[in-house]
Amino acid sequence: MNKNALVAALTAVSLAGLGGCANMSDTQKGVGGGAAIGAGLGAAIGALTAGGHGGRSAATGAALGGLIGAGSGYLWSQHMQKQKEAMEQATKGTGIGVSQTADNRLKINIPSDASFDTGSYALKPSLKPVLDKLASTLQQNPVTSVNVIGHTDNTGTDAINNPLSVNRAKATQSYLASRGVDINRIGVDGRGSREPVADNGTVSGRAMNRRVEIYVAEPAQPQK
Repeated sequence: MNKNALVAALTAVSLAGLGGCANMSDTQKGVGGGAAIGAGLGAAIGALTAGGHGGRSAATGAALGGLIGAGSGYLWSQHMQKQKEAMEQATKGTGIGVSQTADNRLKINIPSDASFDTGSYALKPSLKPVLDKLASTLQQNPVTSVNVIGHTDNTGTDAINNPLSVNRAKATQSYLASRGVDINRIGVDGRGSREPVADNGTVSGRAMNRRVEIYVAEPAQPQK
């Protein structure tokens, strides 16, 4: 293994990821950043497998890594920003959180008091107008994918919590589909009580852990 080649490649990853996005549009950041990081990682792999020919292997790895990186990740486009603003308006005063994640997905965090009664996967009437607005924004940006993840607190057994969390996600999926969103765009998952965001030892913490999270993502596409 050529250690110098490896160090140089990993350094390239950091520099490209941190400095290469200056003065770039949102689209360029999503695609260009992915390509730069992919290229650096590819170079590192090439250096590791060089067998005495680090320069050539690292260069080949960089080229392949760039192709992979350019097609990966998510964009935070103008469509995504408008969707975030629309959902912020629709959820105002409901206790539902709307945010942009570090990997450029739109996250809608729906606590139990705004979504489902304890032990139930029937949607509360107050949640339906929010999902109506979400369905409308999804139809306006058809290239996005949606993932709905259900969570519970640690009250009760896994035999109860695991299917309950899945059924809550499926209920959300079904409602969005009934409002015209292609059901094939909507993935569902249930995590039971495995991913708490607060202390299950307190009433308020358990309430925060009983939630549904909706993630909307726009895939990065290579520029033409």
